[in-house]
Amino acid sequence: MTGRSSELSRRLLLRSALLAVPLVAACGPGYADAPDPLVPLLEQAKADAAAAQALASEDEAAKEVATAREAHARALQSEVDRLNRPKSAVTPVTAPEGMAGLKQRLATARAQAAQLLPTESRFRAGILASIIADCAALQKLKPSALGPGDDAAPLTTAEAGKDTIDALQQALAAEHAAIWVYGLVSAFLPGDFSKAVAEGSADHVKRRDFCERTLTAAGAAPRGPEAAYVPPKPVTDQASAMAVVASAEGDVASAWRSVVEHSDGAMRDTATQALVTASRRGTPWRAQSGLKPAALLVS
Repeated sequence: MTGRSSELSRRLLLRSALLAVPLVAACGPGYADAPDPLVPLLEQAKADAAAAQALASEDEAAKEVATAREAHARALQSEVDRLNRPKSAVTPVTAPEGMAGLKQRLATARAQAAQLLPTESRFRAGILASIIADCAALQKLKPSALGPGDDAAPLTTAEAGKDTIDALQQALAAEHAAIWVYGLVSAFLPGDFSKAVAEGSADHVKRRDFCERTLTAAGAAPRGPEAAYVPPKPVTDQASAMAVVASAEGDVASAWRSVVEHSDGAMRDTATQALVTASRRGTPWRAQSGLKPAALLVS
C-alpha cells in the first residue's frame, strides 16, 4: 500500500506540473517576438494576384495565376493570423508589367517559398511546398510566356522517420495507382502521346522504387499495388484517358504534400521534388482534356 500511495503521489505531482505549463504560457505574449517570416510571401502573393487580375480579362493563364495567388494569400494570411506574431513593413518585389511581369513574379514566389522550406514547421512546410508546386504548374501553362520554369531535381537519398512512414505508404499507393493508370490509357491515346505516357510511367516507377527502398530501410513493409483500380470516371476515349491521367497526377501531388508535412531534412526536399513533378506533369494533361483550371493546384 505504501508503494502504491507513493506512486500515486508522484503521478499527481507530475500531472499538476504539466497542467501548470499552459497557465504560465498564457501569461506571456503567446507568440515569438520576431516578425513572421511568412509576411513577405503574403504581401508578394497579394501583389501578384492584383497584377495578374489586371490581365485576367485578356488572358486565361493570367486569370489562373490570379486565382492561385489569391488562394496562396488566403492560406498565408490564415497562418500568419493564427500565430499572431509581430508584422514588419514589407515592400513586394517589383516586376515589369504584362505577362513578362507575371513570369518574374512566379519565379520569385517559388524562390521565396523554397528559401523558407527547410527551416519552417511541418505544417508551414506543407503550405510552402504547395506554393512552390502551384507556381511551377502555372509556369507550365504557357512555358514561353510564364516559364519555362525548372522541373524538379533528381531523386535524392532520404531516410524516413517513424512519423513519416504512414504518409510515405500513402505516397507509394498513389504511385502504384499512377503506374496502373498510365498503362490503362495507352490503349486510348494516339501515337503522338506515347512519349508523354512513357516518361510519366517511368518517373512514377522511379518514385515507387524510392518509396519501397526507403520504407524497407526504415523497417516497414512496403504495401503492394492493387490488382486493378477504379477510375473516377470510366475511360472510354481520348478525352477521358487524359482526364484520368490528370486525376492520378493530382492524387500523387496530394500524397507527397502529406509527406512534406510529416518529414524534415532530405525527405522534405525529396517530397517537394515529387510534388513539383506531379503538379507540372498534370498541367498539360488537364489543359488538353479541357479541365478547369488547367494548372494542377494543391494549395
